[in-house]
Amino acid sequence: MDFKLPKELLDYLDELDLFIEKEIKPLENQDDNIRFFDHRREHARTDWDNNGLPRPEWEALLGEARRRADAAGHLRFAWPKEYGGKGGSNLWMAVIREHLAARGLGLHNDLQTEHSIVGNNPFIVMFKEFATPEQYARYSDDVLNGRLRTGFGLTEPNHGSDATFMETRGVPHVRDGKPGWLINGEKMWTTGMHHANHIMCFARTDGKDGDARGITCFIVPADAPGVKIEEYLWTFNMPTDHPRVSLTNVWIPEDSYWGEIGGGLAIGQSFVHQNRIRQAASSLGAAVYCINESVAYARQRKPFGKPLSNNQAIQWPLIELHTQAQMLRLLIRETAMAIDEMPHKEVERTISDRVSMCNYIGNRLCCDAADQAMQTHGGMGYSRHKPFEHIYRHHRRYRITEGSEEIQMRKVGAYLFGYAGPRKNEFTQLYGPAKLS
Repeated sequence: MDFKLPKELLDYLDELDLFIEKEIKPLENQDDNIRFFDHRREHARTDWDNNGLPRPEWEALLGEARRRADAAGHLRFAWPKEYGGKGGSNLWMAVIREHLAARGLGLHNDLQTEHSIVGNNPFIVMFKEFATPEQYARYSDDVLNGRLRTGFGLTEPNHGSDATFMETRGVPHVRDGKPGWLINGEKMWTTGMHHANHIMCFARTDGKDGDARGITCFIVPADAPGVKIEEYLWTFNMPTDHPRVSLTNVWIPEDSYWGEIGGGLAIGQSFVHQNRIRQAASSLGAAVYCINESVAYARQRKPFGKPLSNNQAIQWPLIELHTQAQMLRLLIRETAMAIDEMPHKEVERTISDRVSMCNYIGNRLCCDAADQAMQTHGGMGYSRHKPFEHIYRHHRRYRITEGSEEIQMRKVGAYLFGYAGPRKNEFTQLYGPAKLS
């Protein structure tokens, strides 16, 4: 295997850096926009008197940065070429996301909001892979031009990791002579509902609790009668755009779904697999930033008349983190390459365990690196005048979302012991049928 990155990719990283310095940094520093990134960041971003939602001027700034990135040809880099993108591979996206996160906080790449000059939009590939020709004809123009803005309604108040036990139901229902669906249930953490005009609402339409089949992904208008935002949930890192949403006797036309009836869980898995590998790369980059900042500080700080870095108590924790980062980088890139070499829907059946390894280890590494950076920097590391507390508070979220690390370790265990994955038949022949508890 050639571990060297292709020159074209390295050249593109240089191009991104030049674009950031020319277009994004000046915007970040004009009109006191730096308040969104310095010690004032949480207050500047949060409208505390409006349910803790993002302030409009903050979201407008992010929108302007994306507009500039789109005009320069970067924002849609990962989109399929037939959708107006550059067909950026998973390997290139992993390297890019690590690179941008390793630059630290800034308008070029704000992980708290999933904002970046190189967009991470798993929604596009998900639509490409699962929309039927009729669904593509109906929705594609709105999807590609940003007019279809969806919240993601999978998690429920009583069900998170156990998504196949969801209580939301969709049942056939004729209204005014028109066939359709009646949906009842509640969803949690339906991110982006303050801007969304539709909800990707996952509901059971057939089968019993625990069945993977029988869940359908409905496209529900956000202003449909019976859709209600019950509350915005305040989180460790504010602002919030994560509400609890109720759906009470919500009627939609018969064709208001994506993919196939009963096959919606595969759509959700497509979304999280794309997010998991890219989150892992971003977590790695943020960890590298924390490590590098700590090394630089330890070299220049001179308590008792000598550099802090002379002390092995300072060196060794950072050495451990540095070593873990080097190993994780290889795993992420090798996994991203493997994803690129197989059909999209094959990922879940073949290497889902490796995607989970990258994600849970990457998120944990970032939290550890941010915590160690705080310790190395002492009192200033604990303050909001350094970015480490913000990095920790945000990346702590990733150890729960997109599948908690326990659930992802369970996935790895299922593949390792042959309860699922490509070795299931082999293990069943050797040891008999079994089910992971």
